[in-house]
Amino acid sequence: MKNFFKLVIAVLLIPTAFFGAAEVLGGFWNVLKDFQTAIELLAGGALYLAIHFCGYHFDRMYVFGHETTHAAAAMLFGFRVHSMQVGRDSGYVKMDRTNAAVVLAPYIVPFYAVVAALIYAAAAIVLADVTPYRPVFVFLVGFFMMFHWVQTCKTLWETQQPDLKLAGGRVFSVVVIILANAVVLALVLKCLFPDKVLLGQMVRATAVSTYNLWKIVINYIVEQILSSRA
Repeated sequence: MKNFFKLVIAVLLIPTAFFGAAEVLGGFWNVLKDFQTAIELLAGGALYLAIHFCGYHFDRMYVFGHETTHAAAAMLFGFRVHSMQVGRDSGYVKMDRTNAAVVLAPYIVPFYAVVAALIYAAAAIVLADVTPYRPVFVFLVGFFMMFHWVQTCKTLWETQQPDLKLAGGRVFSVVVIILANAVVLALVLKCLFPDKVLLGQMVRATAVSTYNLWKIVINYIVEQILSSRA
């Protein structure tokens, strides 16, 4: 029954995920149009793609980040983590309890990009001026965000992930992953390019588009019901 309700929620969120992702990608495109501003971000992403498609996939590194994110999310919810194992192609975390957020966390949180951000934040506290290091940071964010997206798509496409079933089913999981990744990308872009990314505008446009679509769908359903009774 719980999975059924999650399926209903996923179906209701599909338009929001679609329009939200479209808005964020539009904002991303606006950033990329200013090549001079986004060159470090683009260079980082391009370098990862080049390495990946040349045959080196950072598999063990991905597994480590994946399982560590499971463990970190579990601890944030107050669950007890008993052990963690990382192999070249797979790994696992043993914990006393779990939930959908813990299960889906690695597909949403760009672990290494977060680590890079924390290092930059720590450097900003220790050093007087970190501006000279900003291009390096932006490059690393581009590299690790691309790493996250490619590896997430690869993992979901090539393998039958038990995580998705455990979280509440494939439909629910995929919708949540798409929507949450759109939110994460929007926040990253806002942090890197605050003048070019308008989060409020994105949220309003997504809400309006979702409302208008459901209004059309509901009106159509009502019309069909009324016409069938006539």
